[in-house]
Amino acid sequence: MFISPMLLETAVAPFSDSRYIFEPKIDGHRLIYSQDTGNVRLYTRHNNECTRQYPEINGSTGTLFPYDVLLDGEIACVDPLTGAVDFESVMSRFQAKRADKIRQLTKELPVTFVVFDILRYKGEDVRNLPLLERKAILARLSLPSANFGVIPYVEGAGEALFAQMQARNMEGVVAKRKDSVYVSRRHSAWQKVINWTYADVFITGYRKGDFGWLASVADDRGKLRPAGIIEFGATPTHKRAFYGVVKPLITGEDREFVRLEPRIRARVKIRNWTKAGMLRSPVFTEFIV
Repeated sequence: MFISPMLLETAVAPFSDSRYIFEPKIDGHRLIYSQDTGNVRLYTRHNNECTRQYPEINGSTGTLFPYDVLLDGEIACVDPLTGAVDFESVMSRFQAKRADKIRQLTKELPVTFVVFDILRYKGEDVRNLPLLERKAILARLSLPSANFGVIPYVEGAGEALFAQMQARNMEGVVAKRKDSVYVSRRHSAWQKVINWTYADVFITGYRKGDFGWLASVADDRGKLRPAGIIEFGATPTHKRAFYGVVKPLITGEDREFVRLEPRIRARVKIRNWTKAGMLRSPVFTEFIV
């Protein structure tokens, strides 16, 4: 059984409020866990089934809950060397399709299902209960294995928790109204505050079709290398300013991109750097003069 998840709005800045609880934001992918009459099905937030990708969660390598449940949470993978949540490892698990590859990655990159909400309990719909009542049900659950966990939270102290997330280089925090019911849409009762990292880049080209600026950064030898595509953050004013000055900077083009001399610099905010040295989810913030 799939239920569309409740989605987060974005808070302007970290905040503290006694009406809210605050949770660490886990850098993985959303998962709806459905156990119905002993059968487990796993779904992404977009209703794509991913049951077979996670044997340690789907019950095929362990026990089940003693009753039917429907849970909302995040699939996380922890780097064994650093202890940090590793988004790229989660994507490796999610994208694996062959049975032998799935078995191999289950041993090399085990995942944890971090549960933060319960939607059905013992066959009963509990979405209309206040959040803290649903949290109380979660706290009583007997988890099937060490691959399951329940997200911790604090009451009121959002700014202090965000400071901890910054110190640990984690993704950020999620603020949730204590009295919020669960609705299958984006809602202001749930908000996220992202722990952005900032980087300065050169814009070395632009996409001919849909908007996108090629970003490059200097390597260890001072030579520019590609670092990703900026697709978000630029306003119509920024775009007009950019396209008004780039014509003399054009050095060539291919089927998809127009290439530019590296004369225009910009600051972007990113989730983090990938292991390959690329900008993860870059968002334009300003031009650097």
